[in-house]
Amino acid sequence: MAGDIPEGFSALNFFGIGFIDVNGPLYGKRDGKYFLLGFRVEPRHCNPANICHGGMLMTFADMQLPFGIRLQADIDPGFLPTVHLSAEFLAPAPLGAWVEGRTEVLRTTRNLAFAQCLVTADALPVLRASGIFKVASTKGDVAPLERVLGKLP
Repeated sequence: MAGDIPEGFSALNFFGIGFIDVNGPLYGKRDGKYFLLGFRVEPRHCNPANICHGGMLMTFADMQLPFGIRLQADIDPGFLPTVHLSAEFLAPAPLGAWVEGRTEVLRTTRNLAFAQCLVTADALPVLRASGIFKVASTKGDVAPLERVLGKLP
């Protein structure tokens, strides 16, 4: 199950960086101007009904949105702490499903970035999220994306 990753996705390397590292493994892929983030739902991601826990889906959206902003925005926002995150759960993501997100950057200012994403499980929509993120620092203050992302296709 965990080895069945869609073509073009590469494992992201968080180098043991706390919360993000223990909730993976996560995979990334460039798709034109978009950055896609994905993971395979494992038993540790599930609630007692064997579907992906809502907290894991929210965590995933809270990672998908800033990664998408950092790779798709017209600015280099550096680190992006979450100011606001909201979501609608649309359907369950069952054990074994491939979960994938795609970010749409809506607006960036000097201080804030606004974005939304759609998260799917086996290509069916399961979560729609939107967020506001604080443009908190310059690129030099956070781990370089190249270190985490490696060489994505």
